[in-house]
Amino acid sequence: MKRILLVVLVMFTMSPLMQLAAQEKDDATEIHWISIDELQAKMRQEPRKVYIDMYTDWCGWCRKMEATTFQNQNVIKYMNQKFYCVKFNAERKDTIRFMGKYYYFDPAARANNLAAEWMHGQLSYPTAIFMEERFQNPVPVPGYQEVKTMEMILKYFGENIYKSKKWEDYQKDFIQYW
Repeated sequence: MKRILLVVLVMFTMSPLMQLAAQEKDDATEIHWISIDELQAKMRQEPRKVYIDMYTDWCGWCRKMEATTFQNQNVIKYMNQKFYCVKFNAERKDTIRFMGKYYYFDPAARANNLAAEWMHGQLSYPTAIFMEERFQNPVPVPGYQEVKTMEMILKYFGENIYKSKKWEDYQKDFIQYW
């Protein structure tokens, strides 16, 4: 009976550790993309910087970035640790409620108004949108990013360097690790 209790106790002790290990492994294998609704809920619980991957279904560079840059283990780990990550199809036609405001598809722009707002009207795909913890100051970074450039951009925003150093100066001093 003591052996059975010991085995059961070990199983209950190991189970959370195994789940944690599985979660850490999962963190290292894919970016945790969430929806706009999930983003708003998570921000109420634990504010964090936001990374939005603005894409379209027809965009070849968007698909390439998904197949290359977003598969890099360092990119995945850093994004999961520092940002809430959202994949946002700029041409989605459904109505979106964000921060108490409704956004609609604009046929003239061929994009949802929220995408146009975040990209300051400069629609180009892919575009990374970086936001501060309270959805403030969206900064669009257009274009396909290779891993080495992505590392520099992610760290610029993720480490709050953008608050104290100009991009040009940061680029000169940046040391690549990935």
